[in-house]
Amino acid sequence: MENSETKNSLGLNTLTSSGTSKNRKRVGRGIGSGTGKTAGRGHKGQKSRSGGSIARGFEGGQMPLQQRIPKFGFSSRVNRGSKEVNIKNIAMMTEVNLDSLKAKRVISQATKKVKIFGTYDISQPIVVSGVYLTKGAKESIEKAGGTITAIETKPVKEKFIKTSKKDAKKVSKKIEESPE
Repeated sequence: MENSETKNSLGLNTLTSSGTSKNRKRVGRGIGSGTGKTAGRGHKGQKSRSGGSIARGFEGGQMPLQQRIPKFGFSSRVNRGSKEVNIKNIAMMTEVNLDSLKAKRVISQATKKVKIFGTYDISQPIVVSGVYLTKGAKESIEKAGGTITAIETKPVKEKFIKTSKKDAKKVSKKIEESPE
């Protein structure tokens, strides 16, 4: 009786290459090829033509989904360079300014304005300069014996101050009437 293991054993001499590679699909080579005449594209229509691809999201002229749903959210370009810092994050620092906050990696390098907020019992005095503060943060720093150097704000130009036409006429009349 023959051993069944020797018949079914896998060896280099028993391997065959049948089924390992598939012939490529020969499109448009006549009816007998299986994909002849229309070459698997069906009959007529936009998708049967050359270059007849449809843009992603196109819904046949119907308003596309991304345009139908309501939009929300807003990112102000004005405040991109400004950050807020909690007073707890700077409680252990002795000197606080833009450079020291960037060095300690409390704020990113791109930040141009910083505002410190919150109330916290600080154990040591802090010297703050070049940074905006809320009322509570200012009180907390002064309570600990710290000093605050105020930021000099730029004056607003007169042409940017909003006034009504009536007020402008009154001001111009007063200027004309006053003999100086």
